[in-house]
Amino acid sequence: GVRQRTAVIRDLQQLLASMEPSLNPGTYAFVVAPTDIQIPPDQIIAFVREPEGHSLVIPEQLAHECGLPVTYSAAWITLTVHSDLAAVGLTAAFAGALGQAGISCNVIAGVHHDHLFVPADQAQQAMAVLFDLQRAAA
Repeated sequence: GVRQRTAVIRDLQQLLASMEPSLNPGTYAFVVAPTDIQIPPDQIIAFVREPEGHSLVIPEQLAHECGLPVTYSAAWITLTVHSDLAAVGLTAAFAGALGQAGISCNVIAGVHHDHLFVPADQAQQAMAVLFDLQRAAA
């Protein structure tokens, strides 16, 4: 099917008011993988090439199956608002709110959405903080 194009939002207040965080099912692992590892591309959530090796975000179960040590075990929250990559302040706003609540947050920006990785055991608390931030901006 044809994907519906949604308007890209750049205004911070509007971005915050329409974040609509969505908690993806499962637990995700940040791992360092050898360059020759065979992981199906559709299982890789994120890939970053670093001097020390390839950093991947993959389902935690897959990390265990591949024998990869888990550096960080996370819940994956997607902000479903279509944010402009040039928008200023969104990351600072939600990272600040999560930080005030004592929740670490690792952010990966896709072309269409921001993806937040928070400690798996703080997923529900993080969702509550994000919804509070959204309500306050509305």
